[in-house]
Amino acid sequence: MYPYLRFAALMLKERRKAPLELFDTHTVSMTCLPVDIDVFLEMNNGRILTLFDLGRFGLAIRVGLWDTLKRERWGLVVAGSTVRYRSRITTFQRFEMRTRFLGWDDRFLYLEQAMWRGDTCCNHALMRTGVTKNGRLAPTADVARALGVGGESPPLPDWVNGWAAADRTRPWPPEV
Repeated sequence: MYPYLRFAALMLKERRKAPLELFDTHTVSMTCLPVDIDVFLEMNNGRILTLFDLGRFGLAIRVGLWDTLKRERWGLVVAGSTVRYRSRITTFQRFEMRTRFLGWDDRFLYLEQAMWRGDTCCNHALMRTGVTKNGRLAPTADVARALGVGGESPPLPDWVNGWAAADRTRPWPPEV
């Protein structure tokens, strides 16, 4: 089940915090709850992706994207992701989730997210997201202008460009 109570609490809390610049890192402290774990008594990989949703919403609020989405009647969509899982998060362990924009190309916004337990990075995700307008992707230059940052992205890191290029070679639709 989607963590609606966590979502509501996050929305209220983040609205009271100071704004962030677009490329600042958003951080939120969380605790792994019993509803987050799987049969191995660690945070479920699906729940990690769900909690990353909350991190993206928190960042969207703090950088002004949330208000822009409401004003323009736009939506958000995840168009791709890759995650590295490296260290377990178990019940009642506290962790910090970090989220930041990396930049954009002509179609997508790229973000990275990670969950840290102290000095240990437990997982790291690259997310390709889009802003939707009338059910279709809005040009990222329009989104950037609406946020007041101009239409051009800073250069994306090589590892992001490499991932995006590799993903474009995947057949679609898949053969399975």
